[in-house]
Amino acid sequence: MKKVLIAVDYNPVSEQVVKAGYKLAQTMGSQVCLIHVVSDISFYGIQYPTFMGYEGYNEITTDLSMAAEMRKVAEDFLKTAADHLNNPSVSTHLADGETAREILNYSKKWKADLLVMGTHSHSVLEKLLMGTVASKVLEKTEIPVFMVPVKK
Repeated sequence: MKKVLIAVDYNPVSEQVVKAGYKLAQTMGSQVCLIHVVSDISFYGIQYPTFMGYEGYNEITTDLSMAAEMRKVAEDFLKTAADHLNNPSVSTHLADGETAREILNYSKKWKADLLVMGTHSHSVLEKLLMGTVASKVLEKTEIPVFMVPVKK
């Protein structure tokens, strides 16, 4: 396994995921890339007409500078996370879109041999209604996944 892709998010438990994934990559002499996905926020600004008596969407305005600022914050976060490993060969990738899909897409593009992810504690209702990124990735991945169990 020559390439290890480690998925990180803003949750502080991501540090556990990065440490475990990086340690594993070091034992195998693998390249490491940290990936973070910024979810698409543009739909929040869509101007819908009143529907079913609900006017809430009419009050929301799109602020494209907010999206650019979010991306800048994500870039800084990812760079800081990589710098924390004190290894200049660690690369990073920032993606935009649906998290599971973007992780899977980049794992193919980068030709990762192993994907490292954390499993967050979610309520049963959350898992039923929307699933988890980890379960979506596991369902569609074509490469091995190293799951790091993390609790809040």
